[in-house]
Amino acid sequence: MSNTSDINELAANYWRTDIIDIHPGTIRVRGYPIEQLIGQISFPQMIWLMLRGELPTAEQSALLEAALVASVDHGPHAPSIAIARMAVSCGLPLNGAMASALNTLDDVHGGAGQQAVELFHAVESASQAGTSLDEAVAQALDTFIAEHGKFIPGFGHRFHPIDPRAPRLLSLVDVAAAQGVVGGKFAAIARAIESELQKRKGKIIPMNIDGATAVIYAELGFAPPLARGVFCLSRAVGILSHAWEQSGRDERNKGPMPRQMPYRYSGHAPRDLPD
Repeated sequence: MSNTSDINELAANYWRTDIIDIHPGTIRVRGYPIEQLIGQISFPQMIWLMLRGELPTAEQSALLEAALVASVDHGPHAPSIAIARMAVSCGLPLNGAMASALNTLDDVHGGAGQQAVELFHAVESASQAGTSLDEAVAQALDTFIAEHGKFIPGFGHRFHPIDPRAPRLLSLVDVAAAQGVVGGKFAAIARAIESELQKRKGKIIPMNIDGATAVIYAELGFAPPLARGVFCLSRAVGILSHAWEQSGRDERNKGPMPRQMPYRYSGHAPRDLPD
């Protein structure tokens, strides 16, 4: 670069953003003055505006909010929640505990929503190409299993015979589809997957929270990675709550479990180094 203005232009282009414009005394989010947004729009609407660039309708916002509320917490046995409590009991402040917990929301714990949306999109693509819905579901499942294994994201639950959150969320999707808020095609795809799994397994493998929220995110037009990102926003509330609760306890056991907590050792029998 030949001069300072060229360097400044390069930096400005590198950090360019469509999201926010800030000048002394002025803050505009997606073009809207922040003072107009404060007190006028809800947090789900703000999430939508930040991620999508425009404000949602009231009905779209309500459906997004339902997904956010449903995913907030699933108890201290969930890895992200357990890690938040453990981090606090090790002396971390709330921000450190939240960061530790959020970093665990990867493919195994936290990625199922994104994976489910990707699976739904694969079925949709095949259907648009002329394949029947049942055939598209069977093909997508075969491909997924070949690439990732037998566990299908968004279906079945290790704890709940029927995840109580999923039917409620799906009923809200059905209402929104009837009102024309969403198309309903991803709800149909998810139910077709559920039916195909029942045929293959000989028993129902019901949709869980990840599958139901994936239906909502797909119906609302969120890209698959955002299904995981928005889930992180939701679960952050539960993480913060548990970290705050743990911080109020006089327990510093290098973990949330008492010292006498039983564990199972499966290693070598006692032995000594040879002379």
